[in-house]
Amino acid sequence: MTAGPARRAWRAVAASVLLLVTACGSSTAAPGPPAAGTWRLVFYDDFDGSKLDTDRWVTCYDWNDDGCTNSGNDELQWYVPGQVSVGAGELTLSAERRSTEGSDGETYPWTSGMISTGRDHWDGRPRRTFTYGYFEAAIRIPPEAGMFPAFWMMPASRYTPPELDVMESFETTQQVEMSVHWRDGEGAEHREGGSYGPVDFPAGYHVFGLLWERDELTWYVDGVKRFRVTQADRIPHVPMELLVNLAVGVPGPPPPSVDSARMRVDWVRVWQH
Repeated sequence: MTAGPARRAWRAVAASVLLLVTACGSSTAAPGPPAAGTWRLVFYDDFDGSKLDTDRWVTCYDWNDDGCTNSGNDELQWYVPGQVSVGAGELTLSAERRSTEGSDGETYPWTSGMISTGRDHWDGRPRRTFTYGYFEAAIRIPPEAGMFPAFWMMPASRYTPPELDVMESFETTQQVEMSVHWRDGEGAEHREGGSYGPVDFPAGYHVFGLLWERDELTWYVDGVKRFRVTQADRIPHVPMELLVNLAVGVPGPPPPSVDSARMRVDWVRVWQH
């Protein structure tokens, strides 16, 4: 899907955030959950302004302290607000090879951008959290090697697992990963995931979606079901924050020829019963 059709399809339903619909199916051009039932549009952003809507989004993790990173993945970037921009009807997250001093005392070779419905800082209150629903976004991932774009969810408790990865792309831009992370009764961490490709994902926008119900997790790419989990012990039942980020250096650093990358987002929306 190109940016224009995606945006036009979205505007047709964005007039009322609390619009009630009966969804019997979907395609990449038609907004709404793929499961039948009465759904309520509870959150959206089509990025039509000239700056990020800070009533909806923050630009760091909940542990924001003049920026942030995800040290658990040994990522190479330090996230800062200046790498997040809105214009021409889309959100852009920009990664730059630029040495950046983090407030954690480390120096990072890259700086990049992210958005979250979480907190401004550790003791703050999340912008929005969600338990169950249909989550989707139209995203164009960058073509450069060494990037780790993701659309995902983490608990409002600020501790993972559980974790829901609607879309991740690493090692190759021709395939996307979809996964759930959970902890068993003994505290051990587990992951189950699926993948979809090959597709030239950087060539255009694609719609990535996750249906999260009490008894199932089902992932969609461009309106087509690609992966499903129904085992009860794997499905989370806790409030979660929604995130979109462009990390760098997972599983390895970008080649010397790569100095920048852009991840673009046309829209994000959340539906619930």
